[in-house]
Amino acid sequence: MKLSAPIFRLKRQAKLLSRETNAPLHASLDEVAKREGYRGWSHLASSSSHDRPAPKLLAHFVPGDLVLLGARPGHGKTLLGVELAVEAARAGHRSFFFSLEETESSISNRLQGLGFDMDETGNALVIDTSDAICADYIIERVGHGQDDSVVVVDYLQLLDQRRRNPELAVQVKTLAGFACIASTIIVAISQIDRSFDMEGKPLPNLSNVRLPNPVDLALFTKTCFLHNGEMRVDAVN
Repeated sequence: MKLSAPIFRLKRQAKLLSRETNAPLHASLDEVAKREGYRGWSHLASSSSHDRPAPKLLAHFVPGDLVLLGARPGHGKTLLGVELAVEAARAGHRSFFFSLEETESSISNRLQGLGFDMDETGNALVIDTSDAICADYIIERVGHGQDDSVVVVDYLQLLDQRRRNPELAVQVKTLAGFACIASTIIVAISQIDRSFDMEGKPLPNLSNVRLPNPVDLALFTKTCFLHNGEMRVDAVN
C-alpha cells in the first residue's frame, strides 16, 4: 500500500493533530495511520519497514567513518538518526543515540512510532540526553576496545553550546580520531543553513552546512543529505 507522504511527514501530521485536538500522540499516530488505510500506527510502521532507508544507509558506512547527516528542519534527519541507531542495535552492534535536542520522552515516542521495543535488544541501544554531551563525554561513554559500535549525535551545532566545552572544530577532530582508532561509526546530525531554501537545489551539500563556528568539514568521511523525501550519500574527497 503506497503512503500519501513519507513517514516523517505523516509523523508531522500526527504531531499537529495531537496539538490541535489535545489528544495523546499515540492516538494521533493511529488516526493518521487509519487515514492511510492501516489498522494503526504499528501496522503502518511494520508494513512500511521495507521502505525505510536506514538499513541500506547503514550498509554504506564502515568502521572508522565520521558521517555528516544533514537536512533542513522537518525533513526527517532526526528520525533517520534514530532509525540508524535502532537498525544498528537490531544488527547486533552496540548502538548509542546522544541528543542535546530531544528529551527521553520524545525519543521514546519516536521509538514507539518505529515499532521498536527497548527490551528487544537488551542493552544494545543506549539513549543519552545529558546536558554534558560533548566529544569527550561521548568517547568516555562509548569506551575504547569496543569495535563496530554505532554512535549517532543529535546534533553537531550544539556540541559547543556550553562554554566549558572545547570549540566545535576541536571536538569534530577528536571524534574523527576516535572513530578511526576505535573502529566506530559516528553519525553527526547537522543543521542546514536556511539560505539553502533560496538556492533551488534538490539537495543540500557541504556548502550549505550551518556553521556558526568554523569546522574543517574534510574531517568527515561521508555525507548524507535529505530533502523532500530524497536522500544522497557521498564520500568526502
